[in-house]
Amino acid sequence: MKIVLITGASAGFGKRTAEKLLDEGYTVYAAARRVERMSDIEAKGADILKMDVTDTASVEAGVDQVIREQGRIDVLFNNAGYGSYGTIECIPIEEIQRQYDVNVFGMGRLIKTVLPHMREKKSGLIINTASIVGHVSTPVLGWYASTKHAVEAISDALRMEVKHLGIDVVMIEPGAVKTEFDEVAFATLDRVEHPEDYKALVAAFRKYSENAYAKCPGPESTADAVVKAIKAKRPKTRYATTTDAKLLPKVRRWLGDRLFDKLILSQLK
Repeated sequence: MKIVLITGASAGFGKRTAEKLLDEGYTVYAAARRVERMSDIEAKGADILKMDVTDTASVEAGVDQVIREQGRIDVLFNNAGYGSYGTIECIPIEEIQRQYDVNVFGMGRLIKTVLPHMREKKSGLIINTASIVGHVSTPVLGWYASTKHAVEAISDALRMEVKHLGIDVVMIEPGAVKTEFDEVAFATLDRVEHPEDYKALVAAFRKYSENAYAKCPGPESTADAVVKAIKAKRPKTRYATTTDAKLLPKVRRWLGDRLFDKLILSQLK
C-alpha cells in the first residue's frame, strides 16, 4: 500500500481524506500544528506529525521521520491553507505575508523537501489543494485568490518539470465547501478595518457568502476526488469537486471580463 503524507490534516479535506485512506488500508502520516485535534484519526491508525508548514525545520523533521520509518513517500497531499477576506487596500500587509507563507511557501517547502525522495524512486504523486478562486477572483477575495492563482501556476510548471521522472502533479479545485474554512475567513474579515467607501460592498459580500456556505456541501466530494487521484494509474491534472467549481470558470470565459464583473457585482447588492 502507498505511503501518504497529508498536511492540514486536523480538519476539513485533510482529515476526511485521511479517514477514507485509513479505511482502505493506506499508511497515512497526518501532519498539522494542532495535533490534539487528530486523536480520532490516530486511533484509526494514522501516524501523527506535529508540523508547521511555515517553518522549514519543522517540515524537514516531519519528512525525515516518514523516510526513516517507511523509506519513501508515495503521495504528498499539500492541503494546509486558510483564507483571509478583505479588500485589496485594507488587509494588513503582515496578514497577506502570513497567508502566502502558509498557502504558497508552505506548499513549496513540502514540495522541495519531498521531491528529492520521489526523484530517487522515479515515482510519486503530488496533490495540491487549489480552488475555484484560482480561476475566478471576486471582490473581498483578491489576496486569498491570488495565493490560489499561485498554486495553479506552480502546479502547472511542476507537472511539466517532473513528468519525465515518473511523478504526477494534480490539483484539487473545490468551490464553496462547509468545513472550518469559512469561520476562519470571516474572523479575519472582522478584524480588517474598512473605510466607509467599502463598507456596503463588504457587508453585501458577507451576506452573500454566509448564505452560500449555509447551502454548500461538506468535504466528502473533495476527499473522494483526492482518493480517486491516488488510486488512478493516470490521474487527471485537475479535479473540480463541486458544482460551482465546475461551472463558474466556464461562465467567466463565456461572458468575458466586463459582463462577468457586472454579474458578480449584481450579486453583491
